[in-house]
Amino acid sequence: MSESGRRGPNNSGSRDSGGAGNRGSQGSRGGRGESRRNAQGRERNRGPQTGFTNNAPSQRTRRADPARLVAFEVLRAVASEDAYANLVLPARIREHRLDRRDAGFATELSYGALRGQGTYDAILARCVDRPLEQLDPAILDALRIGAHQLLSMRVPAHAALDQTVGLARAVIGAGPSALINAVLRKVTAHTMGEWLEILLDGESDETTIAALRHAHPEWIVRALRQSLVNHGRPRTEIDALLEADNAAPVVNLVALPGLGNLDEAFHHGATAGELVEDSALSAGGDLGRFESVRRGTTRVQDVGSQLVARALAGVQLDESPAQGERWLDLCAGPGGKAALLAALAYRDGATLLANEPAPHRAKLVQQALSAVPQEAWAVRTGDGREVGAEQSGTFDRVLVDVPCSGLGALRRRPESRWRRSPKDIGDLGPLQRDLLKSALDAVKPGGVVAYVTCSPHPAETTAVVTDVLAKREDLELLDAGEALDKVSLTGNLAAGHELTAQLWPHIHQTDAMFMAIIRKKP
Repeated sequence: MSESGRRGPNNSGSRDSGGAGNRGSQGSRGGRGESRRNAQGRERNRGPQTGFTNNAPSQRTRRADPARLVAFEVLRAVASEDAYANLVLPARIREHRLDRRDAGFATELSYGALRGQGTYDAILARCVDRPLEQLDPAILDALRIGAHQLLSMRVPAHAALDQTVGLARAVIGAGPSALINAVLRKVTAHTMGEWLEILLDGESDETTIAALRHAHPEWIVRALRQSLVNHGRPRTEIDALLEADNAAPVVNLVALPGLGNLDEAFHHGATAGELVEDSALSAGGDLGRFESVRRGTTRVQDVGSQLVARALAGVQLDESPAQGERWLDLCAGPGGKAALLAALAYRDGATLLANEPAPHRAKLVQQALSAVPQEAWAVRTGDGREVGAEQSGTFDRVLVDVPCSGLGALRRRPESRWRRSPKDIGDLGPLQRDLLKSALDAVKPGGVVAYVTCSPHPAETTAVVTDVLAKREDLELLDAGEALDKVSLTGNLAAGHELTAQLWPHIHQTDAMFMAIIRKKP
């Protein structure tokens, strides 16, 4: 990406060769025994300054480039507010009124710095004279933004240095900007490939090597390798899977069946999706400018989520009720799959109950469903674990998309890999089992439950299904891969492990969605 139009004024000179601490003592400014100050306290007649740029003070970039400022604000929100980048970034882009080109730059810079955080931190640790945890968090985020530009983007080094230091000077302070300049100059000493050779010199452990090369925590590398094997894939695919996690995802769109269309998206350059009908692939940008998106009849939704919702709706039941089927989305927030299910239910003469325990997320579900005629849906705010007892044997189809680690969506939520820990998976297990049990209690005899996670981890997928089925004799697994193939445009999508199905980023270009379809025997 060209850097023209994004540089600050007068930034063509070389950057300084030193850093914080290289100015010399106050008593030796300009080679003299004392400093000379004017009436405002500013020094005059200073000699060469090795800790700053070679430009005159009036020529140094002192403003924050808007695109880099957006990236910095996103990283700060993620670190200090536990925010999700995919939610913060669009709002910041609109707030700073970035055009499409700068919005794309800010997106790559934000997501890239977050994705590569572990590897960039390992490099930065070689360039800083103190442990990284002792740095002010804002300084560390600025360094990550600079490192990503220098090592992984087509940004000229002088522009990356000048603009990152200018950003720091504008939003953090002059002192920290000198430190940032000095550290990033050390980063420029090597390419990314050379840095990896330095970091991995003498290392033989394949997990450690993969973790550094692909910027994933080691425990996630091990977990994903185990997941591949558990779902019938060769463990040698791990590098391809990790690379897919780091690829910038294409934005997937869906037109709600019978209610929306993709004409507006195609007019703005989107292409038809290859895996499922009524879907499109967009280069991104501010999709909120689309009238169809504002109405809610076109939605941003990963194609894996589209497939599992359609697969549940397409399962052939032994008997259908005379008055229309009743469907349940047990864990509906924030409402993406619920909206697609509601549209499918409306088309098929069914009704959907969308359940969400958190009131603020229940409001999001209502907003998501508002594009669908209201006679087709209702929202319940309450604990999903109680629905099975309260409405036992009521529903013909139930989706239980349980809370999970999100290991299948690391490409869309790049910060998640650094937030999660193995403990999270263990903690979620009891909740996932309880929700599946509730769904099975809520479904009618002859009805079906789709157990779905956005994680391929065995502890969240096959282990949960196996444990729950082992305790009951009135249940049977249907072929989830067959159900997915039935609603896909390609077929042969997701052969899995003992009738379950697993989608993969490196194979299907979807999130790593897991699906098991369980039928309650009549």
